[in-house]
Amino acid sequence: MASKFGALFRVTTFGESHGGGVGVVVDGCPPRLALDPADIQADLDRRRPGQSRLVTQRAESDTAEVLSGTFGGYTTGTPIAILVRNSDARPEAYEHLRDVYRPSHADFTYDAKYGFRDWTGGGRASARETVGRVAAAAIARKLLHTAAGIEVLGWVQSVSDIEAATDPTAVTLQDVEAGPTRCPAPDAAARMIEAIEAARRDGDSLGGVVECVCRGVPAGLGEPVFDKLEASLAGAMLSLPAAKGFEIGSGFSGTRLTGLSHNDPFRTDPSDGIRTVSNRSGGVQGGISNGEDIVVRVAFKPTSTIASEQQTVTREGEATTLAARGRHDPCVLPRAVPMVESMALLVLADHWLRQQAVDVLDPLPERP
Repeated sequence: MASKFGALFRVTTFGESHGGGVGVVVDGCPPRLALDPADIQADLDRRRPGQSRLVTQRAESDTAEVLSGTFGGYTTGTPIAILVRNSDARPEAYEHLRDVYRPSHADFTYDAKYGFRDWTGGGRASARETVGRVAAAAIARKLLHTAAGIEVLGWVQSVSDIEAATDPTAVTLQDVEAGPTRCPAPDAAARMIEAIEAARRDGDSLGGVVECVCRGVPAGLGEPVFDKLEASLAGAMLSLPAAKGFEIGSGFSGTRLTGLSHNDPFRTDPSDGIRTVSNRSGGVQGGISNGEDIVVRVAFKPTSTIASEQQTVTREGEATTLAARGRHDPCVLPRAVPMVESMALLVLADHWLRQQAVDVLDPLPERP
């Protein structure tokens, strides 16, 4: 099972939802980066369960234990191992799922691939696996901010058919964290709360979209062919549990424009150099960042494990019905925000390190 991500900033996640713990090993982080466990804990606290009535009520503190790779408050350049112990695992709550496949869940496909599965909470298919990603990304966040002034911020843009009116250039962390939905538009956030609570009461679930902006990304990150920056971002985002769609910049709406109306005209800024007037490219052109904000959107399906009765089959193929029990998110969107941020941070950290190898000869004596 592939559990590694990145070329230079490399992460390997481990652990299961109801095992002893989950975590990550980060390899490739440069030495002498100031890193405090509080830097990691801040992002884990935004991802953890039980933080509001809108999400699963599993009670986990998600306290990060940094086992290696730091000394005296700085990274050493060696692998950084982080462990988060599971303290509220209840595998017995999933006994009714031992021989039954949840519709639209990974139960069947894991069995098809391995002939064996961890039915206690979904094992590696559980969103709890993302604890390791978020912990690793907290290190990437510190690296990118310290070395390049890059900021990554996500928010809930929509839940079901409730759409927020937001300006990616203006949203702040305070706006996002002002309420349990992590939607920075108060009116939309209030309607989202009502919709999520109604879905929970009905034994159902809702999906939606997380939008994410990466500010301060310099021009030049990304590779021109197979490792285009948007391709790396798309692969990273779609590796998240429940992610079903990815857009960058104008996304699918750009197909309704002409080239003349879609293109981003260039201009020269006295302080910033060459910039674009608009940003329908979403900060990436030809697979390489152009210095503008990188704006992406990730679509998440409704949570597949719900309390309403559904038709399904057993492992032997016998027809049955299932009304799932246990602690589940009626909507993954509020907790998906730090997950989306984490994958953007991991991609950018990896491509930023790659670019340092290119810049070793910069500046050249003169432009060719």
